[in-house]
Amino acid sequence: MRDARKSAPLIGPVLLAAALLGACRSQPNDRGQPLPTPTATPGAPAQTSGARPGGTTGFAELVARAAPAVVSIAVVQASPAQQNPLLRDPFFRRYFDVPDAGQVRLSSGSGVIVDSARGLVLTNHHVVADARTIEVVLPDQRRFEATRLGSDAPSDIALLRLPAANLPQLPLGNSDAARVGDQVLAIGNPFGLGQTVTSGIISAVGRGLSREGFESYIQTDASINPGNSGGPLIGMGGTVVGINSALFGPGANIGIGFAVPANTARFVMNEILRHGTVHRGRLGVTLLDAATLAGANADTPVRGALIAAVAPGSAAERAGLRRGDIVVSAGERETPTAAALRDLVGRTEVGTQLVLRVRRGSNTLDLTVPVEG
Repeated sequence: MRDARKSAPLIGPVLLAAALLGACRSQPNDRGQPLPTPTATPGAPAQTSGARPGGTTGFAELVARAAPAVVSIAVVQASPAQQNPLLRDPFFRRYFDVPDAGQVRLSSGSGVIVDSARGLVLTNHHVVADARTIEVVLPDQRRFEATRLGSDAPSDIALLRLPAANLPQLPLGNSDAARVGDQVLAIGNPFGLGQTVTSGIISAVGRGLSREGFESYIQTDASINPGNSGGPLIGMGGTVVGINSALFGPGANIGIGFAVPANTARFVMNEILRHGTVHRGRLGVTLLDAATLAGANADTPVRGALIAAVAPGSAAERAGLRRGDIVVSAGERETPTAAALRDLVGRTEVGTQLVLRVRRGSNTLDLTVPVEG
């Protein structure tokens, strides 16, 4: 990867077309120092919205302070013809009627500057994966060619560095404190139209979209559309509570969007800065939602992560965990779902002695399990 430097505005004029194309993939290529929790920009808002002369309320002050740190990202990637050796051959190109034009593809997304001193930008893995060139455009129209520091597919988080300092920034907040019903704003670059702000609430927390994934998404009804990926979900305190990542179903938003929690993004970022990749903790168990298996006939609601299997020789087996146990908390934090426990363990440092509160039949017991790598 070339050294980061200011780039010419080669991509800006085509952002609108680029947003209609898919995003690309990338690999980690640089390392730095662990990122502490960023401090708020001086004067960062401490409240949501306020009354204005005339009695109206809104989010204008919060947006004015947050928006300068939200960037548009344009990516150049190889076309399918360039990636496939057969389609680079002129004979096969004519045979399969592959046009000579369009040898590069453009895609676009969003990002947020979380460390102004070091030029660190968070975005989605799927926005920058397999990118040849990444151009970041600030709201003031400054343009930089970004360096990929690392990218993590399981969490859909990527970390970029800009060759600039003293940039605007938006600090990461504590997503564990997010509650259903909290108001949030989403800022991004939907469809390449330029910076756009939408508002809504947190509709749910701890959403797991795959059975074995590490994700524990924040669900929101703030409009998230193609091109918003990688932009921030902002709480009323003026901090990032999540990185917008996905929407439910194809096409435009239908009121169900998902964001990677800020605490997960911070964990991934620090792992990339320390190691260039992400090391996740594990216990050696297969998990299911206890509530799902209890069904409608349960006398009382069952909340927790059900252990469906214990790997032989694993830390979980050595600690005494058994198939059928229900983990209701870990490290004094509730684990109401399998996704919540996977996410918590995944971002726990390897070697940590994690205390699990377990329901086994009518008994409740505490078991200490060392987190494995």
